[in-house]
Amino acid sequence: MELEEIPSGREGFALFRTVISDTGIGISPEFLPHIFENFSREQNTSKSGVLGAGLGMPVAKKLVELMGGSIFVESELGKGTKVTVNIPHRIVERDELLRLTKGKNTIERKLIEGKRILLAEDNELNAEISMMILSDVGFTVERVADGTEAVSAVEKNPDDYYDLVLMDIQMPLMDGYKATNLIRQLDGKKSQIPILALSANALEEDKRMSLAAGMNGHISKPVDVSKLCDAIFRVLK
Repeated sequence: MELEEIPSGREGFALFRTVISDTGIGISPEFLPHIFENFSREQNTSKSGVLGAGLGMPVAKKLVELMGGSIFVESELGKGTKVTVNIPHRIVERDELLRLTKGKNTIERKLIEGKRILLAEDNELNAEISMMILSDVGFTVERVADGTEAVSAVEKNPDDYYDLVLMDIQMPLMDGYKATNLIRQLDGKKSQIPILALSANALEEDKRMSLAAGMNGHISKPVDVSKLCDAIFRVLK
């Protein structure tokens, strides 16, 4: 997957291009013009054993267009497929972002200034986005790539070094549940550090599992800026 900013041509907006490629079975030139039609499936898709209604690409196209973007598909049979998505994003000034995340005209600066967050996230793109959001709000952010590194970072630093841990659930070597459990077993104030789960799973059962592991809250991915910051402010008060 590739992500890049390209010229926007629209004042106040940044345009980002995401390109996803594979080396799969590809799509025939006969079917390619019909790929965004409802209930349309190429005959050879049944060979993979994956069932579907033929609505995935039409729904994806509709969602992208609702965001003011565009989606293109290139493919060659037997060689693979490339999907290109261009989506504009409105540029928000820092002061406006702070107002949006708190939902009112002023922010309690004491909840932000000097606060350091440990982000445990193995996915490079997710980590980059989260760090950008948190840094723009005003937090200092340090990132580790798995649960073992998260436990080590909390353990080796002074008690008040981190004010909060944002903990991904599914990570290599050690998942977020196990890492949280080990942090809660540390000595002194370190065991009480606020920990918020970051997870692509948003079911009530997933939230209960996060709380049972010792976390202070559960934030679903993809991350919503307002919900993320509200959750952080709530546990830092």
